[in-house]
Amino acid sequence: MSVTVISLDIDLFSDGALLDPWPLYRRIRDAGPVVFLSRLGVWAMGRYGPVRAALRDWETYSSAQGIALNPVANGTTEGRLLTSDPPEHDTLRSVLAHRLLPRQLRDVGQTVARRAEELVEGLVERGEFDAVPDLAQALPLGVVLDLIGLPQDGRDEILRWADGAFSASGPEGPRTSEGLALLEEQFQYLITRATRDQLAPGSMGWAIYQAADEGRIDAKSILPLMSAYLTAGLDTTVNAIGNAVYYFAHNPGQWDLVRQNPEIVANAFNEVLRVESPVQFFTRVTTREVDVEGVRLPEGARVMMMYASANRDERRWENPATFDVRRNAAEHIAFGHGVHGCAGQALARIEGHAILQSLAKRVARFEVSAPERRINQLIRGFKSLPTVVQAL
Repeated sequence: MSVTVISLDIDLFSDGALLDPWPLYRRIRDAGPVVFLSRLGVWAMGRYGPVRAALRDWETYSSAQGIALNPVANGTTEGRLLTSDPPEHDTLRSVLAHRLLPRQLRDVGQTVARRAEELVEGLVERGEFDAVPDLAQALPLGVVLDLIGLPQDGRDEILRWADGAFSASGPEGPRTSEGLALLEEQFQYLITRATRDQLAPGSMGWAIYQAADEGRIDAKSILPLMSAYLTAGLDTTVNAIGNAVYYFAHNPGQWDLVRQNPEIVANAFNEVLRVESPVQFFTRVTTREVDVEGVRLPEGARVMMMYASANRDERRWENPATFDVRRNAAEHIAFGHGVHGCAGQALARIEGHAILQSLAKRVARFEVSAPERRINQLIRGFKSLPTVVQAL
């Protein structure tokens, strides 16, 4: 017997909701396994079990019609990894996926560890810094852009464009329009300035062009692939590092556990990603009528897969709002799940672990003041996080 469909009249994209989404996510989870959001005209999955199962089932929950909440963004991002299904998705992913496997990143890992040590040592010597631009952005920005092989010209705009590209996934409105304009600026940069002749030989960007030359991908896929790796390769790591500083500042006992037990750094990073998932949601479109724990979703339904809500689902996690580095958080879905699991997650982990390991050697306590959150329709993190550290 089907369960009665629950419809909620809530605004997930007001300033207040973007700054503190957790009460609304709880309402969605409590209402049912999947609920209809009347203001948006879409469905929402907020519980861990249904979201994880749906992400595994790409044949029923398709990405090929885009992952955003507006048609312009879905049209603009057509042909990306996130907006394609197998076999096209597998072909596009194969161009660079092998370069992002853990075993292929060993040499990169050594470089990342060295850069993290140098960066953290300098910041701890200063004693006071902004943990977003000075720490969270500084390491991933240099690492990722070097891997892609971008010229120095234009690098100072990359994060602004990435921020806009993510926010463009929201519902129609001023913020979405601003995001789409920034996404167009990124495209123009890739077309006119980060051109083939400006990319470092042997880099990831160079490999994308080579794949087109060899006929492995269509030439029309070059720009979407470049944009995808340029956008998705930064924000998850940047926001996770900023969130880590914030949470350890407010939970000093948890930081003591990390300092005293360096072997739990990887688990601590997972817990940061679980409790504050940088990516809040992506959408999928159903290819058939499907039953979700008794609720019937029609064919053609656009469904918000709410990663951040699922990672705080009381049905899966005990005391989910509590930050606990001893928790086994390995099954979080902050990086997605299934065929669309983040291709760069191994690199993100290398960067996040390196920063935490370097900090654990040098910092006894963090103090943060006047944190300023970014208001972005898809990504959750800080714009500024003034930080004072007490050195060991």
